[in-house]
Amino acid sequence: MFKKSLIALAIGGFGIGMTEFVMMGILPDVAKDLNVTIPQAGHFISAYALGVVIGAPILVAIAGNYPPKKILFSLMIGFTVFNSFSVFASSYGLMLISRLLSGLPHGAFFGVGAVVASRLVPKEKAASAVAMMFSGLTIANIIGIPLGTYVGHNISWRYTFMIVVAVGLVTVLAIKFWLPNIEKSEPIPLKQALKIFKRTELWLILAITAVGTGGFFAWYSYITPLLTDVSGFDSDMVIFILMLAGLGMTFGNVLGGKLADKFSPIKATALLLSVMSLCLITISLIAPIQWAMLLMVFVTGAFAFSTAPSIQMLMIKSAKESEMLASSVNQAAFNIANAVGAFLGGLPIAAGYGYTSPELVGACLAFGGVLLSISVIVLRKKRAKLALEQA
Repeated sequence: MFKKSLIALAIGGFGIGMTEFVMMGILPDVAKDLNVTIPQAGHFISAYALGVVIGAPILVAIAGNYPPKKILFSLMIGFTVFNSFSVFASSYGLMLISRLLSGLPHGAFFGVGAVVASRLVPKEKAASAVAMMFSGLTIANIIGIPLGTYVGHNISWRYTFMIVVAVGLVTVLAIKFWLPNIEKSEPIPLKQALKIFKRTELWLILAITAVGTGGFFAWYSYITPLLTDVSGFDSDMVIFILMLAGLGMTFGNVLGGKLADKFSPIKATALLLSVMSLCLITISLIAPIQWAMLLMVFVTGAFAFSTAPSIQMLMIKSAKESEMLASSVNQAAFNIANAVGAFLGGLPIAAGYGYTSPELVGACLAFGGVLLSISVIVLRKKRAKLALEQA
């Protein structure tokens, strides 16, 4: 499974994961240097997410008639150039534009990359190959984000983005020399490709992504105050605990790929979201117990991220004639999950219910994903029964 071609995709995932999440760690440094408030600097995070939502469907729709290797190569050149703008941004406005542009290639890269990864291996190992690509994103949580945060705090946040640019350049070279030429699919007119959005099943899958995985973000967005104020960890320990969560995500990503290969992606998704819901409830109960909290940070990170390959394969299989477009749009839904989870998770905190309350919100969102998964299973059974009756 450790093919050079998959490693090239994983390096790109590492760079994208780093640039997306490191901003949360260096936010105070960026705000101070650009002379803006923390809430204003928070707009840089939102701008990136908006870029993902805009770029995912539009870029794939534009590039859909080109070979996959050329698309991925071009996307990573754009990623590298746009992140270099952040290195030199001298004002709030320039940084905002830079972050918006940096987000544009994100969803398209993961969307097209997931389809490419699934084609590079035998059919029965497709989900594991997708998980290999996403491993770059999880490893960024273990190495890239802590490194970028340390550099941003102790040297300059501009050097953090220089690291991102360097990763982008390495990815461009890896794609050029390691990724094989893959035949492009038969060109599909945009009007025909967009017909996939008439399908109920596709919208249910997008809802699984936006709602179900939002449960993870409801927890993870407020994990730092949970660890310090409830669990009683020293603030210096937080970065190491987040690395532990990253290890869990890496393990879970591999597990999710294997489960999606062994069972159907929809059954794996329903199972994993069910366990994630239970994990979040458990965290709300054991948060004051430090050793138990450490265990659950790893376990919850694992089950939360184990859904990524199964949901992505679910989307690819549900829209085979427009798989790259559907796969990319699903990445936009992941960013909607980020925004929805963080927003809903913050409501009970604002109402005075404390830092264990977002976990219960997250558990409800994850269980909502389970119900939506069951809806897809029921829909498919009805469709199969109808086809049998008409035969």
